[in-house]
Amino acid sequence: MNLLDGKKCADSLIAGIAKQVARHVDAGLRKPHMTVILVGNHAPSESYVKSKITTCSLSGFDSNLIRLPETVSEKELLALIAEINEDNSTDGVIVQLPLPKQINAQRVINAISPEKDIDGFHPTNFGRMALGQKAFRPATAYGICKLLQFYQVPVAGRHCVVIGRSNIVGKPISIMLSNDFDIGNATVTLTHIETPRELLLEETRRADIVIVAVGIPGFITPDMVRDGVTLIDVGINRLESGKIVGDVAFDAVAPKCEWITPVPGGVGRMTVAALMINTLAAYQNNFELA
Repeated sequence: MNLLDGKKCADSLIAGIAKQVARHVDAGLRKPHMTVILVGNHAPSESYVKSKITTCSLSGFDSNLIRLPETVSEKELLALIAEINEDNSTDGVIVQLPLPKQINAQRVINAISPEKDIDGFHPTNFGRMALGQKAFRPATAYGICKLLQFYQVPVAGRHCVVIGRSNIVGKPISIMLSNDFDIGNATVTLTHIETPRELLLEETRRADIVIVAVGIPGFITPDMVRDGVTLIDVGINRLESGKIVGDVAFDAVAPKCEWITPVPGGVGRMTVAALMINTLAAYQNNFELA
């Protein structure tokens, strides 16, 4: 069993980004700049945002956090996004999800300029990604790809099963791993809540790579996977004890794996690293177009 250490991979990527930024600054250019919008006081969101801001600093970026009250209207949030879209000093913008019930998240995502959509959720970027064109790729899925690439896990020609079809993880990673990208060309099966249990087991037991993002602690058990599988656990679940665990019964399943991600310390760190990659790309495009 080998760990796919997201911290080690992310640290390597961030160090490389910081070197690139230093060269730009030495040439007299400004630093890349990320703006993060946080609505309300959602505790997990606070943690995610703190990680993003900290990693910006490590990457050599400037960043700013705009806090809005839980009661902010959708109109007010959209007006703020419109201002940021026109601000040439900001390269990338993130609106931290989830949003309060009075705000339509999809309208907010659609309002962000595709050129600043470093989360990769705007329909323009998602569509370009699906077509295999240059685009900002959804950060968690992109982070998974970079993690597999860093550890040289074979993907091309392998059978990959994705469990969960969210727009954040399941759909984009199934597209990216089946596309002809640097890390791709896999045969991908996308399963979800309506997939019969017997069919799910049939697929996972013959898979070379299993990616699970369902938000259920211990969902993947040893009987569901074959020996030598690569297991990517995207789940982040807090137990009543306060312990953070993934969607995989790690201690029981890990001995069967050739590669497995830990939780925490796996995909979460890679999501933030992918955001930095996208922000640097946005910044470089900014200056190429200037």
